[in-house]
Formats: sequence, C-alpha cells, structure tokens
Amino acid sequence: MNQFDGGGAGNSPINRLIEAFHRLPGIGPKSAQRLAYHVLRASEGEAVDLADALIEVKRSVVYCSGCQNLTDTNPCRICSDSGRDRSVICVVEEPLDVQALERTGAFRGVYQVLHGVISPSDGVGPEDLKIAELLARIRDSEVEVAEVIVATNPNLEGEATSMYLARLLQPLGLSVTRLARGLPAGADLEYADDVTLGRALEFRQQA
Repeated sequence: MNQFDGGGAGNSPINRLIEAFHRLPGIGPKSAQRLAYHVLRASEGEAVDLADALIEVKRSVVYCSGCQNLTDTNPCRICSDSGRDRSVICVVEEPLDVQALERTGAFRGVYQVLHGVISPSDGVGPEDLKIAELLARIRDSEVEVAEVIVATNPNLEGEATSMYLARLLQPLGLSVTRLARGLPAGADLEYADDVTLGRALEFRQQA
C-alpha cells in the first residue's frame, strides 16, 4: 500500500487510519486511502460522530439470547414478537441474512444465526458456530419445534453446513428442510431479490 506519512513515520495517524480501514472486509488499499482522506476532509463534528458511533455499537450491541442475532435489546425484536411461530426455526449464516428474509414478508417463524459456516480450509468447524445454542434452544423451547429450515447459502460451505445440521437434527424427530433451488448456485442470500427469496421459502424441500 502506498503510504502517506507526512514525514516518513510509518505509524503516523493517517497511516494508522488507512491500515484500520484496510483491515475491514472488502476494503482494498485504494478504498482504505479514500476513506481515510474523506475523514480528514470532514468536519471535526462528523469525525467525532463516526468515532462515537463505533464506540456505541461496540458497547451496546450484543448477541440475542434467543437467536444469536446482533441486537441492542435482549431478546431482539423478532424473538420478543408474540406473533411469531416459535415451532419453526430458520437457520441462517449471518445477521444480514435475517434482514434479507424479513424483507420478503414470507416468513413468520423465528431465526437462529450461526455466524459462519463449516469451512475446514479456513479452520472453521462446527464448534466455532452457534450450533450448540441451536440445540439448546430446541431442547428448552416452551413451544415444541416442528421444523428447522436450513437457509445457508447454496455454495460448497453452505451445503456442507446444511448436511451436517440435517444429520444432527433429523434424529430428534424434526422436519429439516432446505430452501428451494430458486436461488442460483453460489449466490448469497443477502443479495437475492425479495421474490426469489420468498419463493425459495415457500417451496422449501426436505434436507
């Protein structure tokens, strides 16, 4: 990365800021520099607002004790909704997947967020995901869980995670289903359009 050091200091404030942005997922060296320079050109008030927002989100956002989604209230809004069908749990990889499915308006059950997928090449195993929390939720639920929808992404890691969960859950007597194949192979849920996601939920299949 080309560095702006204002005098040769590799750990100068601007370089530290560039490096901090560069560590964010999807932010390359050029984008990191542009973001850093944008902050420099912004007013002091804007910079302080950004810093305050970062500190506040770290202090106030927690895992929901029910679904493990990120929330600033515990339990989260969805888990607190008495109108949701607690007999159906939709398992997703990431918090953004919950938002994508909620936009469809097609699902009125509850969610479980794994915070990742099984990926041996990346050193991620079942024990690194929120699978134990899912099993505990099913076991301790006041309402008997009848169906678990595995809504992982239709790629290699998502399929491996889906098969692992199916083997784990089917002996419990649950119906374990998978989203229908309206989703293109290799696609991420968060980028799918609402109609495609809604149909994938409606025509889900046995896992």
